[in-house]
Amino acid sequence: MLYFVVELFASSAPTRPVTREEPEKIKKWREEQKKRLEEKDANEEKRKDELREGAKKELDEWYRHHEEQIAKTKTANRNAEKQFVAEADEIEPGTEWERIAKLCDFNPKSSKTSKDVSRMRSIILQLKQTPPAAKRA
Repeated sequence: MLYFVVELFASSAPTRPVTREEPEKIKKWREEQKKRLEEKDANEEKRKDELREGAKKELDEWYRHHEEQIAKTKTANRNAEKQFVAEADEIEPGTEWERIAKLCDFNPKSSKTSKDVSRMRSIILQLKQTPPAAKRA
């Protein structure tokens, strides 16, 4: 019986689509909302462009600074190499420990990850101050 009633209502109902027209306030709100969103999009694009320009300037400045640092490091390394070669040619007997002491870093570092080299440091400093006597053949 229920099936028959449902079929009866289904066949008697009109099948044309119902078109409702929007109220004037809703149309006006949609237009204003569309304008607001367009303005926000335009402002966002403007801000994005400004950020891109700022980022490009910062990146250019960083690259320039980095190149300057590399050039300074290269110059310092070349000078240090020239000095090292000049000192290597001036080897005098009895100055070996002074040269070794120049190559060592004697600043004590209190890092838990590095090994304790204080004993080696003290031995090198002692040998620098009082080098052992040269062996005679």
